[in-house]
Amino acid sequence: MLRVAAVQAEATPGQVVRNLTAAVGWIERAAGRGADLVVFPEAFTTGYDEEVFADPARVPAADLAWATPVQAAVEATGVIAVLNSPLDHGTHRTLSSVVLRPGERAVAAYAKQHLYASERAFFTPGDGGASLSIGEQELALSVCYDANFPEHAAAARGADVYLNSGAYFPGGEHRRDLHYAARALDNGVYVVFAGLLGAPYGFIGGSAVLDPEGRVLDRVAPGTEGLAVADVDPDRIAEVRAAQRMWADRRVSLGHRTHLTSTRP
Repeated sequence: MLRVAAVQAEATPGQVVRNLTAAVGWIERAAGRGADLVVFPEAFTTGYDEEVFADPARVPAADLAWATPVQAAVEATGVIAVLNSPLDHGTHRTLSSVVLRPGERAVAAYAKQHLYASERAFFTPGDGGASLSIGEQELALSVCYDANFPEHAAAARGADVYLNSGAYFPGGEHRRDLHYAARALDNGVYVVFAGLLGAPYGFIGGSAVLDPEGRVLDRVAPGTEGLAVADVDPDRIAEVRAAQRMWADRRVSLGHRTHLTSTRP
């Protein structure tokens, strides 16, 4: 059975070396909890900071040479890491999920496809989805705002787990929880959400693992750093998909829509 972990932690804006050292510590803690996979919040390498994003010199390079300390922790523990980072490609920048696996080279596997508000001034959206396989489980990658769009998770139909690295601003608690529960139930998948905490904008965390019906299996307490950890049960996925028949019963075309008007206000 696959055990997944979601980090809830604060990244120090602009301090890449410090944040990578913190990432190593979280990988070691996840290994201590028996996790096979650990997911980090959005832009964990640099912190989610527009001043940092605006300076290419402070954004890690797309060659991933900087990821060596994290790769070493992955090799030492056997834990697969999904580390989200801004990446400088020379001609453009992306918000990318870097996948680090024991015995393999680090890969910038997925670039955020739905850029939120001011992100569009700094980044180029990705143009395709991505997933990784661990044993018999397939895990789809996403970043924050991607999960607001039902079709994003739907495009990964067939995956067992939907991984999301996020950074939610204060006041976003209700939308955050609603979106991730909906993506789980819509598709009969486990959702692993890793939320950034703290500086510089008061990020609210919310890291959690949800089951295929959108029920929270584990969640990190608000305002604290920690890990949400849970097991992915293939039998539970099969059970929910058999009971929740939205995909089987879905009508691709529903025909025309009748429009009624009234003169009354």
